[in-house]
Amino acid sequence: MIHALYHFIYSEQPSSLQAQAHGKGGKMVINLFDLTGKVALITGSTKGIGRAIAQRMAEAGARVVISSRNQDACEAVAAQICASGGQAVAIACNINYREQLQHLVEESVRQLGQIDVLVCNAALNPWYGPSRDMPDEAFDKIMNANVGSAHRLCQRVIPAMAARGGGAVIIVSSIAGIQGTAMLGAYGISKAADMALARNLAVEWGPHNVRVNCIAPGLVRTDFARALWENPETYAATVARYPLRRIGEPDEIAGAAIFLASAAGSFITGQTLVIDGGGTIAG
Repeated sequence: MIHALYHFIYSEQPSSLQAQAHGKGGKMVINLFDLTGKVALITGSTKGIGRAIAQRMAEAGARVVISSRNQDACEAVAAQICASGGQAVAIACNINYREQLQHLVEESVRQLGQIDVLVCNAALNPWYGPSRDMPDEAFDKIMNANVGSAHRLCQRVIPAMAARGGGAVIIVSSIAGIQGTAMLGAYGISKAADMALARNLAVEWGPHNVRVNCIAPGLVRTDFARALWENPETYAATVARYPLRRIGEPDEIAGAAIFLASAAGSFITGQTLVIDGGGTIAG
């Protein structure tokens, strides 16, 4: 009975999962987290969470596209990955500009042939303070970068994924999109919109085996959040609310990204995976 059930479950999996199975000692072995043969495009991947995701996906077998605004920074990270035995190319892109997003996608396909995994990680937040004082320009910039760029990249990447039989999109959101905040209002709105974007695209493209999910980190030790974790008072107040009593590290987000991109997450779509040391459930 168990053997028959396993056979049914396995036979119903996408071909991408079946392709990772091989015989070993007469038994079926599936490496659920293997990304061999996949191409992963990760925005904002020269530092912090994006860099960790790129490095770990390369270690899992993916060929990765390193992208941020600065070409030299992209090339430095790509070189480090290649020196460690991985495969990476460097393509600079400012996510605020449509033509650069188009170039990023086209050049990624030109150099690596396809995009199997899209990680929309790049984001910005030029305003820290109450919403009542926020200039319109700051609000518009946040929405264009954090929501608009993810939407436009998905428009340019997902149809080709669907045509090849499937793929995975991961949008790096934030717990600011779940909780209210007095000082990160527009940023929180943009991150909540990212979650809605993932749900909508998951419904739209699910029939084509394209999965779209979000990751919502809490406070993580990155340059982007440096002002929060370097301040002793802010740090102490934050970790006091986290059951694990510490902030996150970039690799802890990278592990979740690999899970969602790989066969291990093949039945997950439209979801937001919160990684915050328990902060949101502790109040």
